[in-house]
Amino acid sequence: MTEKRIFDLLHQMDTFTNQMMIRWNKIFDEDLGVSHILTLSFIQHNAPSRPSDVSKALGLTPPTVTHLVNKLVKKELVEREANENDRRIIYLVITAKGQDVLEKAIECGQVLRKEIFLKLTEDERQQLLTLYKKLNQ
Repeated sequence: MTEKRIFDLLHQMDTFTNQMMIRWNKIFDEDLGVSHILTLSFIQHNAPSRPSDVSKALGLTPPTVTHLVNKLVKKELVEREANENDRRIIYLVITAKGQDVLEKAIECGQVLRKEIFLKLTEDERQQLLTLYKKLNQ
């Protein structure tokens, strides 16, 4: 594969991803970005989580996680809980409101993906699935 073809492929992938995020942000309308939702999702699946767990798992810097979590706490989507044995250790736990917002974000993403991928024929969707499976190996 030529350098130009690789560049074109990467450019198209980036453009598609950016357009998906922009469209998702428009329909989600919760004053939260994708990073907030990824953080909420991680906390939901790994509660209780320390901020350092979030940082390592999502590849974010500790200051970034602090910024994201502060907003999630302010919106009452996440709570901070101190460890009973060591008050210096703080755990993050998703709230019921946070679970509702996360479900809404997932639903918006599903609606958007259906809309996008229905533009492809069944054969094209199967080809894309095969390619993604191969790339994920």
